[in-house]
Amino acid sequence: MMAFLSMIGVGLIGLLPLANPLTSVIVLLGIGSHLEPAERNRQVLQASVYVFLILLISFYAGQAILNLFAISLPGLRIAGGLIVGHIGFQMLFPKDALDSRTPRQGGSQSIAFVPLAMPTTAGPGTIAFIISASATVPAHVPTWMFQSAAVTSFALTGLICWLVLRAANPIMRMLGHSGIDAISRLMGFILVCMGVQFVINGIEQVYHGLQG
Repeated sequence: MMAFLSMIGVGLIGLLPLANPLTSVIVLLGIGSHLEPAERNRQVLQASVYVFLILLISFYAGQAILNLFAISLPGLRIAGGLIVGHIGFQMLFPKDALDSRTPRQGGSQSIAFVPLAMPTTAGPGTIAFIISASATVPAHVPTWMFQSAAVTSFALTGLICWLVLRAANPIMRMLGHSGIDAISRLMGFILVCMGVQFVINGIEQVYHGLQG
């Protein structure tokens, strides 16, 4: 039992810094402020479920999917970096993205899968980490225990994401629209930098692969 709990703890220690739910809160504050509270809560729940499913699929079928479409991990990092950078530009220059952020009449724009679940939370770094971990089962650990601990870690990560994102509601009420706009622009710049760094990391992997 202690070994099982220890593996869950190790999984969370590895996943949470990569998933970084606080970044998702900032994205929600920036592009989800127009949503009604009930709709925002619904999409937060959806995003948390999506995070769990993305982690689960990455663990069991991630490498097979990448192989099927001939996608390398550097390619995944570069693509994820471009998406993160695009989201950052939308937050940094909200007037430019107003049309795409404004919900259509009679409906509301869904932000649960993109960008909240992917790539903000379950991004290329998280997926790459899970794919690598799925291929390194410790020799002394039964496969069923390793897989059960992994799935439990994914579920807890989704739950933590839900709790953190739900905390965005009081933050929105406390900051007001002007405060949210200021934080959104600041975090938009940081997301652009993160996206560029993802691309740089991907290019470095390609370079080292060619050198090797």
